[in-house]
Order: sequence, then C-alpha cells, then structure tokens
Amino acid sequence: MSMKILLADDHNLLAEAVGNMLNAQPGNVAITTDSYDGILSLLAEHSDVDIVLLDLKMPGMVGLASVKSVIEKAAPAKVVLFTGMVDRHFLHSALELGCKGLIPKTMPLQSLNSVLQLINSGQVFVPMDAGTPGLDKAGPDHDLTEKELFVLRLAADGLTNKEIARDMGTNEVTIKMHMRSICKKLNARNRAHAAMISRERALI
Repeated sequence: MSMKILLADDHNLLAEAVGNMLNAQPGNVAITTDSYDGILSLLAEHSDVDIVLLDLKMPGMVGLASVKSVIEKAAPAKVVLFTGMVDRHFLHSALELGCKGLIPKTMPLQSLNSVLQLINSGQVFVPMDAGTPGLDKAGPDHDLTEKELFVLRLAADGLTNKEIARDMGTNEVTIKMHMRSICKKLNARNRAHAAMISRERALI
C-alpha cells in the first residue's frame, strides 16, 4: 500500500533518517517540515497526504490546541504523535480529539513502515508502555486552584514573581508559595517544567 507521509520534526538528523527510510519503501512519498507553520503550509499544498507524523516539541506547537488544529487541517489524513515520551493524560486527550496513535522515536526504523501501514488501514497504534510515569503522578485531576492557574499562566508568559505579585495585588512570598504548590501538584522540577507540563495538558 503506497502512502504519502508528512513528517513534522525539528530534529533534522532524525527527520532526515526517517524520511530517507520511508522514501526507500516502494510507493512511499515522505515530505518533511520542522515547524507548526510548516505543517499548515504543506497541508495546504498537498491535499493527498495520508499520514502526519507529529512531533510535539517543534516551534509553534502549543499542546493540545495545536494537535487539535493539525487534526482538523489534515483531515482526512491520519495524525499520529511522533515523540520521545508523553503524559498519558495528554495522550488520552489527543486520542479523543481524533489522533490515531503514538509512535515513539525509539521505535526501530525497520518497524516504522509496518506500523504506518497498520495506521493507514484504519487501526490505532499505541505502545503498551506509552506515557511518562514521572508526569503521570499528577494525574488528570491535578487539583490546581483558579489562583494557581492564574499564577502559572503569568509565569509561563515570562513574568517574574515580583511582576506577578504586582499584577495580583499581593507580595512575592505569596507567589513563591503558590509556585511551590503548583510544582508539587504537577510533579514539576521548577517553574519552567511546570509551564511545559501545563502547556502539554492544555491547562493554560
């Protein structure tokens, strides 16, 4: 079965290796891009794409909102997450949006074409061990308060504790306490990690 695959990944060496392997298969055509905007441009140019392999960490990608947009723009093509690791809650949400599975970047190249054939036939592919246990501890029910979500949004936008305190009419000590609580609930190492997790889960 011939396939046209759009590979979206900003790791150039990996994208080149995967693209070359896919193009070497009889009937396959693989096209590549390294950004969210590039995906939209190529989808506009190529209406015959069968599968989109979507990396989550590219420039322009913002969590589930971007995944949803790609799924809508790519239809009827099948969108598959192509990533190193992903939170199980995020994966479940992506599947509910219409994503057709997850292919880990650790998958041997010789297995990739067979899996893509399976997905192209209408199957959903998710490895048994998909998900990141470390992020999973927070679970889908993260218990962040509205005030904590507000602090997290401002922190993710690059504001300092002093600036957040000013915007919220409080003091830096209170903001630091909020950030400690946020990191604990999300099992995040620091504020940057908390912002990354929250974007992946489309919390902010």
